[in-house]
Amino acid sequence: MPPRKRRSYTTEYKIEAAHRVIDSGRTISEVARDLKIAPGMLSVWGKDERRRVSAAAPLGISP
Repeated sequence: MPPRKRRSYTTEYKIEAAHRVIDSGRTISEVARDLKIAPGMLSVWGKDERRRVSAAAPLGISP
């Protein structure tokens, strides 16, 4: 049996998925289930996006 191919996600997809959690108030588990991805992976994407948004805020750059 050949090894499973690892899925890759675009940066835009990761940002959109993270904002589904950040903007909606839904839990990471709920959104991850809807998107059929691992909650841990979505958690990392959310942390990355929050960090990016907070770093851009003092510069006056909108996300």
